[in-house]
Amino acid sequence: MIGRKTADRLATGIFYAIGVTVVVGLVLFVGYLVYHGWSELNLHFLLSGPRFTKAGGGIGPQLFDSIYLLVLAMIITIPVGLSAGVYMAEYARPGKLTDTLRLCIETLASLPSIIIGLFGLIIFVNLTGWGYTLFGGALAVAVLNLPVATRISEDAIRNVPQTIREASYGLGATQWQTITRAVLPAALPGLLTGFIITAGRVFGEAAALLYTAGMSTPILDYSNLNPFSGASPLNPFRPGATLAVYIWKVNSEGLVPDARAIADGASAVLVLAILVFNLGSRYLGIRLNNRLTGRQ
Repeated sequence: MIGRKTADRLATGIFYAIGVTVVVGLVLFVGYLVYHGWSELNLHFLLSGPRFTKAGGGIGPQLFDSIYLLVLAMIITIPVGLSAGVYMAEYARPGKLTDTLRLCIETLASLPSIIIGLFGLIIFVNLTGWGYTLFGGALAVAVLNLPVATRISEDAIRNVPQTIREASYGLGATQWQTITRAVLPAALPGLLTGFIITAGRVFGEAAALLYTAGMSTPILDYSNLNPFSGASPLNPFRPGATLAVYIWKVNSEGLVPDARAIADGASAVLVLAILVFNLGSRYLGIRLNNRLTGRQ
């Protein structure tokens, strides 16, 4: 028989080993991508356009489309996901309707992104008549992220101490005033962290965008900032390829001579962007939590 102290130390050692394995694996993965793509991490590669028949192209339009689609997707995801989270945490009563909503959210969260892409192809591309557009891609990504945003919002709101609500009601505030002026500010660190992590997922999405946003970016006039102009980069109803889609395209078509170098550089930029999003979410969450709780 193993003693209690020995079993406790053994379990602790196993958990530490698992944690170290995860950290080392992440460092090796990021380090491998950055090492192979380091030679491409320069301003020319980040700002210039691609070349499909000769070497030396960059990822400027794809990087811009990734950021622009991220903004469009979060403009859709945050209000809807936050509203759904507020309803589930503050208004929904236990019953069949609430159980059905939770089942729908969990089912939607488990759908493969390729299914969301095919759904977007039918609805946002063919049925609307828009064709391949960044806005259609943003809608598809929003559908993909809404279950996560809803659960994040619900959990963050539920974690707010009940005493905050009781103090607000005691001062004569209504339920809506309590939610908007007391609960949501207290839940802001968790909400911000969750939404930034959700935003980081948009960078790595490819399957849902292949069928909705397209695989190529047209020639644009970056001095034209009119979103209603066809040549403007801010026009949401134009096709656009994100970094993840471009990496797939370069490797699958085989038309670019330096496809491996471009894929390595784009992969390094992509993983660094996701890493920055995750680290930024942790930092902002801690800073906001310290500020709201009076810690320095």
